Amino acid sequence: MESTPPEPTPPHPHRFLILVCCGLGFASYVTSYMRIPVVPLFALDLGAGAVMVGLINSAFLLTTGICAFPLGLLGDRWGRKLVVNLGLLISLITSVLLALSVAPWQLLLIYLLFGVGLAAIGPTLMAYVADLSPATHLGRSYGAYTLAIYTGMSLGPALGGWVADWLGFRLLFLASAALVALIFVPSLALLPGSGLAPHPASAPPKAPPSWRGLLRNRALLGCWLLTFGGCFGLGIFITFAPLYMKDQGLSVGNIGLVFALQAAVNALSRIPCGRLSDRLDRRWDQAIAGFVLLGMALAAFGWAHTLLQFLAAAGLLGFAMGLGFTPVGALIAEVVPPEARGLAMGGYNTCIYLSMMLSSALMGGIIHWIGFTGGYLLSGVVVILSAGGFYLLIRNFSGSRG
Repeated sequence: MESTPPEPTPPHPHRFLILVCCGLGFASYVTSYMRIPVVPLFALDLGAGAVMVGLINSAFLLTTGICAFPLGLLGDRWGRKLVVNLGLLISLITSVLLALSVAPWQLLLIYLLFGVGLAAIGPTLMAYVADLSPATHLGRSYGAYTLAIYTGMSLGPALGGWVADWLGFRLLFLASAALVALIFVPSLALLPGSGLAPHPASAPPKAPPSWRGLLRNRALLGCWLLTFGGCFGLGIFITFAPLYMKDQGLSVGNIGLVFALQAAVNALSRIPCGRLSDRLDRRWDQAIAGFVLLGMALAAFGWAHTLLQFLAAAGLLGFAMGLGFTPVGALIAEVVPPEARGLAMGGYNTCIYLSMMLSSALMGGIIHWIGFTGGYLLSGVVVILSAGGFYLLIRNFSGSRG
């Protein structure tokens, strides 16, 4: 019998490589989100009106959502390291182009390209985490990774505003480009290439299945549905919560405190919630509980009127996100073969961005019609219904963690 050649081993232990992915995710989101609160102000300085500012931000969300799916597939076929570094290169180029811009329409085109870069980085690093993690530790690995990127999303805007206030818009964009250039060094040196076995327990790599085949994977469709519904609810919170709290008489400082509490609880709950999901026989039970709680938290937020009530609802919402979203990333890694993880994570990121964009676009008119309380209640119902659809699609899944 012909012996199977031994699989090559990665140059570093898997825990170290997962930390590398967490560090790259953190740094990438810091540099990306440094620009997000500043570009609308820069656009106003260049003569843009409110409509153009809205189009610029929508362009970023739209291209990130649309491109995450095909770029995840390219990561499966071309190799994850190549796609991550391509995304970093696009991020660097867009930062330099922003610094050189002189007209609002240029910002619109640059932000379309910026969305492509972030779509190449996000789902591919998520697939890397699944490749590198032992099957028994997927939950805690995704807990660490999502903690890193949410921290980057929180710190990036604050850092961008401070640097822009100190150096001005154009030097901020150049500073962002310089930071992205620094990220290239660990990305090129430490991320394993596609020819390396991600983990000793992994099977030899196979040809990636077609995307049509994955669309028949009921468990994967359930994970995408749950993500879409949950992020639809998150979209109404991010977009309209400041307006609702201001309408209830809260100061700008108190509104910031509510958002800070939600972000802190969300981030800090990721690792313990990941560990919990690793201990459960069916981690999807935790996901359902988290998203039902998320729907209830959104409804509670719509009934809040005082600062204390808003803080309580926001803290519950942050915990529900950690409880529900953390096992979903691990589930996606379990329900698809390793060679399809990039495509599956791309679909996950597509659901995040497109659902948040859809929520922002639709719920304004609905809130105008039925009020903030009714709008938040409706979004909570959407989240809970998505949890029900998720259960129907995944209930027959019987995966092994190895």
